[in-house]
Amino acid sequence: MESKAIAKYVRISPRKFKPINNLIRGKNVDEALAILAFTPRAGSPVLEKVIKSAKANAENNHNMNADKLYIADVYANQGPTLKRFRAASKGSGVKILKRSSHVGVVLKERA
Repeated sequence: MESKAIAKYVRISPRKFKPINNLIRGKNVDEALAILAFTPRAGSPVLEKVIKSAKANAENNHNMNADKLYIADVYANQGPTLKRFRAASKGSGVKILKRSSHVGVVLKERA
């Protein structure tokens, strides 16, 4: 049995989530939340919120034991990109890509 939660259209690049994802993958939920609380990265609060949501889903919807939950999978996929232009020299414009991502967490119960 597994429980999951997804946060879509988060205005942070997926590239900024990758190092944090590798920190918490495979850890117990409480340990992962403790790691995220002291990680000074832009995606930490978002990941913390998604993990808490997946934990609540596991407890309330799937009747899973909260003490045995671990992070089976965590991912940050590319979302839609907002394309903007910034004025540059000689009347030209420079493209600015404001990337977004879809962040997901899958929790499973240890046997």
